[in-house]
Amino acid sequence: MAIPALAIFVVFGIVPLFGVLFLSFTRWDGLGAIDPAGFANWRSVLSDPALPHTVWVTFEIMILSWAVQTPLSLLIGTFLAGRQRYRGFLAVLFFIPLLLSSAAIAITYKALLDPNFGLGAGLKVGLLTQDWLGRENLALGVVVFVVSWQFIPFHSLIYQGGVRQIPTSMYEAASIDGAGRIRQFFSITLPQLKYTIITSSTLMVVGSLTFFDLIFVLTAGGPGDATRVLALDMYKRGFQANLMGPASVIAVLLVLIGLALALLLRRLGGSTTASQQEGA
Repeated sequence: MAIPALAIFVVFGIVPLFGVLFLSFTRWDGLGAIDPAGFANWRSVLSDPALPHTVWVTFEIMILSWAVQTPLSLLIGTFLAGRQRYRGFLAVLFFIPLLLSSAAIAITYKALLDPNFGLGAGLKVGLLTQDWLGRENLALGVVVFVVSWQFIPFHSLIYQGGVRQIPTSMYEAASIDGAGRIRQFFSITLPQLKYTIITSSTLMVVGSLTFFDLIFVLTAGGPGDATRVLALDMYKRGFQANLMGPASVIAVLLVLIGLALALLLRRLGGSTTASQQEGA
């Protein structure tokens, strides 16, 4: 039964990975002949003085977006796990960003934040008429905000499912003992969501390494290189400079970083086979 899924994973996952690894040791412009290059691509990429900044920006967006998404997703997911009828309607509104493409979201926010013709100019609000995408710190903040706005609904859905798996008897017992909602949240909900938080965080962290289309449309890596992440750097090297070898090196680095972060989070979370409590 697992053979078809395994075959698809090998064809579309493992084979392309080895193909990219092979290309990282070649010289290729994307159209002509593929010539061996040895470790020249690796030396050129790893010695590039712009690489540390690109890596730093990648991790900066990763950490900031995680810090914004995790608490908000947790709170919204816990809230939506309630049984009140109106919460179903709110859930539909919260999940609308999941229906939109990253490119469409980036185009919309780019138009709204335009200092001359955007939302601020239309409402004549001075705070909103700043050059949001033309200043380094503001542009980075906008990227983190838009990324969080897009993906918070997805992670809220994960937390909503996790909260609904917690036995209600635990909350009933806590209420009898006099614990309020806040105490129940920190003493019952959070501990029971330990592995859910690890899963959500892994998806956030590893997924942030692939941010490309939203940043490409919204800032194109600017101003300067303020929002130039590894995925965008890979695209510019491969498809704008026609340097498929160095681009493949960055692709391999992304895979290695993603695997390292996933293993680290798994180690921090402990074994998921261990029983948390009843209903875990």
